[in-house]
Amino acid sequence: MAQWQALSERIDKVSPSATLAVDSKAKAMKAEGIDVIGFGAGEPNFATPAPIVEAAALAVRDVRNYRYTPTAGLPELRQAIADKTLRDSGYAVEADQVVVTNGGKQAVYESFQILLNDGDEVIIPTPYWTSYPEAVKLAGGVPVEVFAGADADGGAFEPSIEAIEAARSPRTKAIIVTSPNNPTGAVWSEQTIRAIGEWAIEHHVWVISDEIYEHLNYDGARTTYVGAVVPEVRDQLIVLNGVAKTYAMPGWRVGWMVAPAPVAAAASKLQGHMTSNVNNIAQRAALEAVSGTLEAVEDMRQAFDARRKTIVRMLNEIDGVSCPTPTGAFYAFPDVRGLLGKPLGASGTVCESSSALAALLLDEAHVAAVPGEAFGAPGYLRFSYAVADDDIVEGITRFQRWVADSKR
Repeated sequence: MAQWQALSERIDKVSPSATLAVDSKAKAMKAEGIDVIGFGAGEPNFATPAPIVEAAALAVRDVRNYRYTPTAGLPELRQAIADKTLRDSGYAVEADQVVVTNGGKQAVYESFQILLNDGDEVIIPTPYWTSYPEAVKLAGGVPVEVFAGADADGGAFEPSIEAIEAARSPRTKAIIVTSPNNPTGAVWSEQTIRAIGEWAIEHHVWVISDEIYEHLNYDGARTTYVGAVVPEVRDQLIVLNGVAKTYAMPGWRVGWMVAPAPVAAAASKLQGHMTSNVNNIAQRAALEAVSGTLEAVEDMRQAFDARRKTIVRMLNEIDGVSCPTPTGAFYAFPDVRGLLGKPLGASGTVCESSSALAALLLDEAHVAAVPGEAFGAPGYLRFSYAVADDDIVEGITRFQRWVADSKR
């Protein structure tokens, strides 16, 4: 391209979504007739519950939905999300604190656009969801990673308040909390969540709490809501959520933020120049979802639990792989450093990084996983177990055989 055609420095600083890249390559291979088992995308393989679909079908025939509606969301949906917050999180918010967004990603993007000035820092406990640092960069901010591995003192992949404090500087504006966590499946303890909330109050730091996996817990683990255990933090708290994971609605693209009223108003102002209102049919479906019971959610949670046990057991049967048992979300995050630097597969290729390992695993065994580099954690792979039971067994069996072939 000619110099005058150069794109903005802003977009050049941003990396593509690694999870979507893996999913796209796996789908392209499938289109070519290759039998790929994909563990890349974090989307439930269940159908959206029937009452939600029926609500959408009725909404299609309702002329009220053929027009623009309030940018911040349908009033009845905003109120339902406020009611749901009280039901699930244990504290009251007002409807004017809710902004309905085009999926959870838009809520993430808007949060940083509202909060950050150039050079402001955001502490991101690592491993992190791949889009967090990119959204910070797009707002002119600086991501500051705080790594906690599988052997972290407070628990697997759980950051310590000491490490968080060591990362703080005069430019620290916000910290991200993600529990249950993507990509690790860790559920942070109440002690850690409380400590972060109290630390944020002391140092005047915004807390951005991504709670989209809130109902997916196992082995007695429970989601701790920072706004409930540290009520004083609510004036500097932005909660991100959506219907994608809980209600098997990733394609409906409905998320939201819950924030202090002035922040919500700023988000609505920004969204008014971006997308305006979310699709009304999808909003009506989301209204049914958040207003209904959690029975279907519990059925899905139990299915995820069984898959979780299967995938962790099978991954740990591979020599050179160590997989902690996740207690939330629907991801396994095994340490594969024991496979690096060794001949792998029938080709005997030596991989020096988990990124190279993931690429080779896809090319030779036709198993798609996301490399840890995408999450700030080289040496790991992320496997979503929000896939069919048979696919889990087949895919990890291929992984096992592929590693075993390298030792022949």
